[in-house]
Amino acid sequence: MVKLDNNAWLSKKLSNGKVLCEVCSQSCVLGDGEYGKCGVRCVVDGELKLLVYSLAAALNVDPVEKKPMFHFLPNSKAFSIGTVGCNFSCTFCQNHEISQYPKEHNHNVTGRKVSPKQIVELALEYGCKSIAYTYNEPVVFFEYTYDTAKIARENGLKNIYVTSGYETHKAIDVIAPYLDGMNIDIKSFSNDFYKNICGARLDPVLETVLYAYKKGIWIEITTLIIEGKNDSDDELRAIAKFLASIDTSIPWHLSAFHPMYKMLDVGRTKTSTLKRAYDIAKEEGLKYVYMGNVDLEDYESTYCPSCKEKVIQRSGYIGSNVSNSLKDGGLCPSCGYLLKGIWI
Repeated sequence: MVKLDNNAWLSKKLSNGKVLCEVCSQSCVLGDGEYGKCGVRCVVDGELKLLVYSLAAALNVDPVEKKPMFHFLPNSKAFSIGTVGCNFSCTFCQNHEISQYPKEHNHNVTGRKVSPKQIVELALEYGCKSIAYTYNEPVVFFEYTYDTAKIARENGLKNIYVTSGYETHKAIDVIAPYLDGMNIDIKSFSNDFYKNICGARLDPVLETVLYAYKKGIWIEITTLIIEGKNDSDDELRAIAKFLASIDTSIPWHLSAFHPMYKMLDVGRTKTSTLKRAYDIAKEEGLKYVYMGNVDLEDYESTYCPSCKEKVIQRSGYIGSNVSNSLKDGGLCPSCGYLLKGIWI
């Protein structure tokens, strides 16, 4: 595909003159001058436009572990980029300053002009092995991610989506040839939670997890555990069962919530709550379960499922101390068991 000005792809003109956006499962139907739920896709003169193409609101060099991706080029750097805008409206959003910016600023957008080619050049300059499309939802700036990912792949870099999992199958089909990994949020296993707290639905997220897995994209899952909202034993077990039904080797990151944005009345997640979730995940057969936003080395390190040897040690602030002893693309140095992931 060739990028022409800021036209958005994956859209369909309807018989009533409106345009259906097909990039995410919000499936917005927009008339002239109307904005999608993301706040950055708008119909202008009958054409769907992406308002944030080449307009980066956040650029950073991060440890890949911070995404979090624990089975993806451990101890390497990811060049991280995000724009403003999001197709969700989570009341607990950790990056609400940019994700909700257009909705809270009369549909204005902001950012620094950075082309896909410049992103790749910066990633190479800083010694990164991958580019992560993160901070806000990458599918809302899909065309920008695609053009960048294609150039990145041509230059030996891998690509990661850090996403809420609302990509349509069409969007995944287009980006899949250049997308190596996805960290997908399963924010809850309750449709009411998704509807009332996130402005979305659960089923499309589960469909994305399964579809991305079938496409051969390496996936890891993150759940931000919020006490009293999504931390019941039944709900946590349902997520674990769902993941185990696909592949028990899918890593599950259990992150501690801290009060943020519009959810300031809920306290920080207790370590005991995370440990309860961890135990449930293990009971359901998941091989790789991690606890995030807490400094507990035993729950951040990777162990061989066969001999229980610690094969990747993580300690300190996320990604600050990582020691990988895996051999030959994922083999345990003690027993030879092959751990799943992208290691080289």
